[in-house]
Amino acid sequence: MTASTRLDYYGRIAGSYLLRRQSALDFWHEAPEVNSRAGVTTVGEYYMPFAQKADYSGPYDNSGIPLLNYRGKIGLQYNPIAIAQYGLGNYNLFQRTGDTTRRDKFLNAANWLVTNQEPNANGLPVWHHQFDWEYRVRLKAPWYSGLAQGQGISLLVRVYQDTGDEQYLQAARNAFRSFLTTPDEGGVTYVDEAGNTWFEEYIVRPPTHILNGFIWASWGVFDYCLATSDPIAKALFDRASTTLKRNLDHYDVGFWSLYEQSGTRMNMLASRFYHMLHIVQLKILYRMTGIDVFESFANRWESYLRSSLKRIRALAHKSIFKLCYY
Repeated sequence: MTASTRLDYYGRIAGSYLLRRQSALDFWHEAPEVNSRAGVTTVGEYYMPFAQKADYSGPYDNSGIPLLNYRGKIGLQYNPIAIAQYGLGNYNLFQRTGDTTRRDKFLNAANWLVTNQEPNANGLPVWHHQFDWEYRVRLKAPWYSGLAQGQGISLLVRVYQDTGDEQYLQAARNAFRSFLTTPDEGGVTYVDEAGNTWFEEYIVRPPTHILNGFIWASWGVFDYCLATSDPIAKALFDRASTTLKRNLDHYDVGFWSLYEQSGTRMNMLASRFYHMLHIVQLKILYRMTGIDVFESFANRWESYLRSSLKRIRALAHKSIFKLCYY
């Protein structure tokens, strides 16, 4: 990231936190929580509540689709991940309340996903982000994400179950194709030299294995399996779970969790929000799989969160990393 783009990035962050201006951060940072009403044997409520996201204050376009304000040169944008999460939150609330306005909202989000699914450069159906984004390298529009693919599937299979309309299942089937293909061929699934299967949130070289994006994407594969009984999806989810089981210790630095496998000399720690999200995601994965390692790491990382010394150490480490790399 160049000096000018670094300043622009931190300007957007400061504008949200210090000046309390509306920004994309207003949508993302809902406190992570396990949805205790969600089952893991049939398609039902989504695994996290997303209730705050369902009640997003806006802005919205004229069709009622949420827009995120990235400010600066990026401005208002559609984000397919946010649209899927907004839909999932409203789906959960409809299941609890029967409120038909909630149903209208999740159907609206699903219809946007159906309408805006398009082939990427390799011809695979994806949801593109239509704006440049600064990450390790600049992601040039249009770019796609394994996280968007997974959460789009999670919403679409629920809407198919609610409506019986095949267009939603077909769109989910289209999106699932990206999980069967490597990033070099337009997909989102990277297999490393050790045979580990990773779902990549950002398609970059070398891959960075962002933990929260990998887990959320895997839930889309899990939901596709529940909805279709597809043995390929079941095997793929099991391989991803095995990858995580083998590699979780690489995300543990003894006092906090890592956001990704950064490949930098200094590791990239998760923010407090993402550390909490990792804990919730691992608790849910334990419910899905029964793999004890997931519960063990969730408990360990929760103990880090309770330690004031470890929180301070993590904050200091994270701050230095940002100054050096971002």
